[in-house]
Amino acid sequence: MTAVPVTIILIEDDPGHARLIEKNVRRAGVNNIIVPFTDGTSALEHLFRRDASGRRVVELAQLVLLDLNLPDMSGIEILRRIKEDDHLKRVPVVVLTTTDDKVEIQRCYDLGCNVYITKPVEYESFASAIRQLGLFLSVMQVPQAV
Repeated sequence: MTAVPVTIILIEDDPGHARLIEKNVRRAGVNNIIVPFTDGTSALEHLFRRDASGRRVVELAQLVLLDLNLPDMSGIEILRRIKEDDHLKRVPVVVLTTTDDKVEIQRCYDLGCNVYITKPVEYESFASAIRQLGLFLSVMQVPQAV
């Protein structure tokens, strides 16, 4: 196993929230590439894309920051699709959303989300979580591609 740079997939339709999330990620010292998406359809197309030969393009080292309230589909559906997929099920998913409904939170954890954060977030707790995430990303080991 070797350390591989982790790509952060940010799925957030609100440009202000997306900028704030990225700013706070950077402020916490995490400099990984962030690939932004404003809707679920394009995010899923990216996550499930295929090369010219039709083979699945699998990036082993990814992290998904996911909003639940998207214009074209529910973040719950995206989370379900990620966690049901053999290639993506181990990808950490952090849900960042305005929904604080306990049933919805439990549903996300039941589907396999790793962390659930309610927006607007209190900066210090968010920064602490992101710094821990940065430490996690810097030491994350992924299997070699076969």
